[in-house]
Amino acid sequence: MSSAHGSSRYGSSSDGSGPVPSRLVDDLCWLVDIPSVTGHERVLRDAIADRLSGTVDVEIVGESLVAGRRVGGPRIDLYGHLDTVPENGNLPARVDERRVRGLGTSDMKAGLAVMLSALESSAVASGPYDVVAIFYDREEGPADENGLEIVLDETAHLGDAELAVVMEPTDNELQLGCQGTINATVSFVGEAAHSARPWLGANAVTKAGGWLAEMHRREARDVVVEGLTFKETFVVTTASGGLARNVIPDSFAVNVNHRYPPDRSPDEAERILAEVCAGADGFTVVDRAPAASIPSGNPHVERLMSSGVAAVTAKTAWTDVARLTERGIPAVNFGPGEVAQAHRADESVSVDALEAGWVILERFLTD
Repeated sequence: MSSAHGSSRYGSSSDGSGPVPSRLVDDLCWLVDIPSVTGHERVLRDAIADRLSGTVDVEIVGESLVAGRRVGGPRIDLYGHLDTVPENGNLPARVDERRVRGLGTSDMKAGLAVMLSALESSAVASGPYDVVAIFYDREEGPADENGLEIVLDETAHLGDAELAVVMEPTDNELQLGCQGTINATVSFVGEAAHSARPWLGANAVTKAGGWLAEMHRREARDVVVEGLTFKETFVVTTASGGLARNVIPDSFAVNVNHRYPPDRSPDEAERILAEVCAGADGFTVVDRAPAASIPSGNPHVERLMSSGVAAVTAKTAWTDVARLTERGIPAVNFGPGEVAQAHRADESVSVDALEAGWVILERFLTD
């Protein structure tokens, strides 16, 4: 496959350390150099659609794109979001020290580059599986605006997949399931008074002190589900209270984020969170998202396990595998991006990891 943007600009490392795999590196740099901050993915969507037209079937769905072959074989679908967080002085892409550097390299344009390779590979095309790739918008924004919901609502055939691979960064690990998440506003009520006469009021902020100290001491709890270790956590993430520097605050509120394992339903998790927050005056759930079950017994998962993945672990975060499994589509997390690099100003991905991710996926799709 030739580079989509002509001759290679990135075929060797700028530090002189030697050649790098030009096809994947060129494709990743091409993807990075088309800005696609959340809400502005259309230019990249259209560039990918133009590139793939004539090679595979292409369908525009909202601001997203569904592309691939459907000839009646077993279906494997690949999912990747087009958007990135805002630019932070990290464009355009560059290559040095055998790393591709730039906005979205790990999260998750490295995954998109591998998806493109799968769609354009003659070996995959002649293999035993129908492969469809879903490039969707607004993953990095609010959960209720995620473009994948529209794609799933409007593209019924996606439900036919025997396995969906969500190519978020996993360091080439196969990560199974995902944790659910709940956010709740926890509030404390006091009585306003002049700060010179605090005995005439009740301080809502210091009233919360004992409960906050207990939350500070609370440690993550390991929960083993089907042999994989998930982490259950309760974390205070934001706080607000007080009107002025000379007023005793009559209200104080914090956001508590609860991450729970896939052996628990959202209702069960909410009940446990309410118990943790029982010492407060108020408790209101703001949003919640379900955990994703582990697709045990799926033969494609077993094949992917044996395709050279770096490890098989639990997904101790929330990803769109939860949206898919909620609709009955078995799904896993696997991608060449590096978890620790996501959203960094100096974001990058190893060329070796990018190449290894493609080797694993090609083996999986052609076995």
